[in-house]
Formats: sequence, C-alpha cells, structure tokens
Amino acid sequence: MTSVLYDVPGPKARRVSLIGSIIGTVVILGLLAFIIMTLAQQGIFEGRRWAIFTRGDVWMLLGNGIGATLSAAAIAAVIAFPLGLMLCLLRISLVTWIRVPTRVVLEFLRGMPVVLMMLFVLLVFGTSSFIAVIAGLVLYNAAIFAEIIRAGIQSLPKGQREAGLSIGLTSFQSRMLVELPQAVRRMMPSLVAQLVVLLKDTSLGYIVAYGELLRAVQVMADFLGNAFLFPIFFVAAAIYIAINICVSRIAVWIERRGSTKAAGGVAKAPTAVVAPELPEVREPK
Repeated sequence: MTSVLYDVPGPKARRVSLIGSIIGTVVILGLLAFIIMTLAQQGIFEGRRWAIFTRGDVWMLLGNGIGATLSAAAIAAVIAFPLGLMLCLLRISLVTWIRVPTRVVLEFLRGMPVVLMMLFVLLVFGTSSFIAVIAGLVLYNAAIFAEIIRAGIQSLPKGQREAGLSIGLTSFQSRMLVELPQAVRRMMPSLVAQLVVLLKDTSLGYIVAYGELLRAVQVMADFLGNAFLFPIFFVAAAIYIAINICVSRIAVWIERRGSTKAAGGVAKAPTAVVAPELPEVREPK
C-alpha cells in the first residue's frame, strides 16, 4: 500500500535502516555490558550488599517513605485538578478583568520552581513540611492542569460550543457540559503525564525535611554506609518506576471506562446484512 505522507523506502533505504538498527543494538548492548562489568568489579553484586533487604526495619523505613510519598501526591492531585479547572475557566473567560489577571497568575506559577514554593510556604507561613510540600505541588500543578485543559478546549471545533448555545445552554453550561468533558478526554495522555511528574516532584520534599521516599533512602544510606548506597537507590528507583506504571495503568483504565460510557456501552459487532437473491436473467437465444 502506497503512503500519502512519505515515500515508501526502497531496498537500499531498508538495508541502511537495518544496518543502523544492528549497529545501534550492538552499541547499547556493549554499554550495558561495560556498566555491568564495572559494577561487578566494585563488588556491587555481592550478596552482603543486598542482604539488608531481608531486614524488617529496612522495609519499614521504605514503607513509611512510600506512604508519605503517595499521601502527598494523592492529596496534591485531588486539590490541584479542581483548582486547575477553575483557573482554566477564569483564563478563558470573556470578561477582560478576570481573564488578564488569571493569565498573569498562571504564568507566574508556571515559571516558579516547585522547591521555591515549598520553601516560601515553609519559611514565611511557618507551616509543617507536609503542608509546604502539598502547597508547592498544588500551586504548580494546578497551573499546568489549567493550561492543559485550556489547550484541549481550544482544540475542539467551534461547532461544539455553538451547538451547546443553540440548544439553550448558557456560556458556563456549555463549558461545563459540552466542552470540558471532551477536552479532558482528549487531553488525558497529557494529564496522566503531569500526574506522573507530580508524583516524582514529591521527592523535592527532601529539601524541606519531609519524610518521603527519597529522604527515607538518604537516611538509610547515611545509617548503613556508602557500601549499600547503590542497592538502596536501585530499589528506590524500582519503586518509583512501579508506582508510575501503576498510575499510568489506572489512568488508562479510567480513560477507557469513560470512553465506553460516552459511547453508550460496549460497542456491539455489526450484524451481517444478507443481500436479497436476484432473479436469474437468461440471455435471449
């Protein structure tokens, strides 16, 4: 089948692509082998270095860090998403004195580093490290959510809003009932990616002495010594990756469930249509 977007590669181009793929694979495998050999020479794979994970106090400390990370991320996400929706509606308001200040606030929040927001809340308002972490995550991610949702609304055809207004909906009702559901569904991949970023940004709580996973790992490394530094951080990285994969899978499940409900349930396979039999036509002799 001929592509209308690009020319189909010929035999020479396919051969060059195959050679490049083989060379790239060999280079990557060589780098991995070099890294493994270097780690082995340093004794990283010795059993005594990994035996610490058979101790209950180590997993208790890791569990406390995981719980602190998940609780901060969950609370921040629950607060940031509705706040982002509200900021998005204010940002696209038809009233100038509402739209312009909201734009300034969003640009300020997007440009500020999260760790500075955490330090500001902690030092100026004298809150706990937990409140400082949540406040910093909420302020920054609410601004990002607002811009993501606004981009989704602007990507919709103008006929969606016009259709909502034509059936008697107000401007606000059209935004909430017609445009926002479609925008959120369309921008779900970006929203999920930002949720993953929010989860990883909880590690910045280490700066304000919040006991999340990274700080728990650092405390463990300081207590056990540098000999166990690589195993501890390796396990922490695996935990972060596992949590992010779970968040992504849950978001995909929610997206599919929402798409199925929007379509009115699971789509059924089309029934076959049998063509009627035509009378036999005989040729004249």
